[in-house]
Amino acid sequence: MPLVKRSIEPRHLCHTVLPRNIKNELECVTNISLANVIRQLSSLSKYAEDLFGELFNEAHTFSFRVNSLQERVDRLSISVTQLDPKEEELSLQDITMRKAFRSSTVQDQQLFDRDTLPVPLHETFQTCEQPPPLNILTPYRDDGKEGLKFYTNPSYFFDLWREKMLQDTEDKRKERRKQKPVCAGNCASIRRILPHRK
Repeated sequence: MPLVKRSIEPRHLCHTVLPRNIKNELECVTNISLANVIRQLSSLSKYAEDLFGELFNEAHTFSFRVNSLQERVDRLSISVTQLDPKEEELSLQDITMRKAFRSSTVQDQQLFDRDTLPVPLHETFQTCEQPPPLNILTPYRDDGKEGLKFYTNPSYFFDLWREKMLQDTEDKRKERRKQKPVCAGNCASIRRILPHRK
């Protein structure tokens, strides 16, 4: 199901119920349509400002990463030009003992957390109706489950993924147990051939 990030309202400009006792219906429809066009332009300008703000933030982040990469390339080019391959020899042990590169870029996590929602989606989320208060029925349940989870369960997909991963690890564990040792019949003959070492 696609999730609409920005929805411009009102969608229908002329669909409305006319008030009673109107002398000129055409003028009333024209005024309502004009007011809805102004509302639609207002919604469009609000989302355009939000969209350009997001683009500015992404461009700023990209510029910062490019500048830090350019600084690293400059430092590396200076150190490479200073090296003389005839004078300095590096052994394989020196190369393997060096510290590995580690990026300072923080990876995004919890992309679908409520705190990381974009502003338009947060506004859409705020306009949604609250679920019914089914948690008040939880004390009366014999199985100990929450009553609201039968109506809405935000952790459903995580629980489903966790069960699948646990099932996969259990299947792999059973598969390893089924495999027999390779030297079950040959170990006795190998022990006779090889002398025992103390």
